[in-house]
Amino acid sequence: MSRIDELIAEHCPDGIGFKAFGEIANIVRGASPRPIQSFLTDADDGVPWIKIGDVASSGKYITETAERVTEAGAAKSRRVYPGDFVLSNSMSFGRPYISKIEGCIHDGWLAISGFNDSFIPDFLFHLLRSAPIQSEFARRAGAGTVQNLNADIVKSVVIAVPPIAVQREIVKVLDTFTKLEAELEAELEARRRQYQYYRDALLTFGERTDSTSKQASKQASKQARITTLGEIGSFMRGTGIQKSDFIETGVGCIHYGQIHTHYGTWADETLSFISPEFAARLRKAHTGDLVIATTSEDDEAVAKAVAWLGDEDVAVSTDAYIFRHTLNPKYVSYFFQTEFFQSQKKPHITGTKVRRISGASLAKVRIPVPSDEEQERIVAILDRFDALVNDISIGLPAEIKARRQQYEHYRDRLLTFREAA
Repeated sequence: MSRIDELIAEHCPDGIGFKAFGEIANIVRGASPRPIQSFLTDADDGVPWIKIGDVASSGKYITETAERVTEAGAAKSRRVYPGDFVLSNSMSFGRPYISKIEGCIHDGWLAISGFNDSFIPDFLFHLLRSAPIQSEFARRAGAGTVQNLNADIVKSVVIAVPPIAVQREIVKVLDTFTKLEAELEAELEARRRQYQYYRDALLTFGERTDSTSKQASKQASKQARITTLGEIGSFMRGTGIQKSDFIETGVGCIHYGQIHTHYGTWADETLSFISPEFAARLRKAHTGDLVIATTSEDDEAVAKAVAWLGDEDVAVSTDAYIFRHTLNPKYVSYFFQTEFFQSQKKPHITGTKVRRISGASLAKVRIPVPSDEEQERIVAILDRFDALVNDISIGLPAEIKARRQQYEHYRDRLLTFREAA
């Protein structure tokens, strides 16, 4: 018998109690001052403005934010305090984080507080990430294009409330796995920064002003002409595809949300399919086109792109653009990841809760265009770097994936309880 089993037998021999989450925690929706641009500030005494882009999808704590709002903006928003949870409620919904700072949240978050009599924070974090809870969130959020969790849904979810002693023992076991994963993630992040440095140097051709990157760019690349995306191609908006349209087999399709969660720099197979009859009415990406997600909850992910390299045309959803061009597809996709591209797109992003960019704005972005041979050379270099930091079948990404699967296996086993009669 494990120590956890011993504690359960000692404290609750008849099983674990279950309660609706709303009975043991305060759960409220965030609020957004509008227009948000009127309330953003660079002042040191501004209130941290918490967005989904401030934390990694696999992260645990919110420790800092990229933006701040004025006190007037904070008064129109929802404050959270150190120790409170925030839960994403749309798009990348259901992700829990523990705030280590005082800040404000927009209406794409839920704030969770007042649970300390029933849970220790670390246990609640593991519990909310567990497969049964995430599945219940997904079921209740619906099957539309954008799934949403409102406060009432989360309040109604029934969750296990084991004794604190049991919670502590479970956290001790699960934190062993997450610590190992965090160490590997830190090493991988160092490699990613190195990769990003060389990618930006190879793809900006002296356009950046910092001397180190400019020198590296000159050493690594030949001369390129500078033009705009609108001059080398055209943008077409995708057409309506909802997740409820997906079928087992049929015509391949790319949903904008999958660009954020599934696809990398390029793809030659789709995750989802729709019927041929439905696909016949939709706009499609051809081989070599870029498919661009034009909406996101954070600015960095706006205009995330994937180069379509499959043999067949694929349907593309609304909130995505098809970019048809004459360059090396991977070259353009890698360019969309550079700091040079990010800095150009940022002034054109609009929206509050959901951020977006238009095709007309993307057409104004400048891009270096070297010879076809130079594009191929750059792509070959970046493909090797990309595999080292992103390919889950080799190296650190593979080890991290294995550790995460191990954690998820034990987490879901340890957090499955027999309910008290």
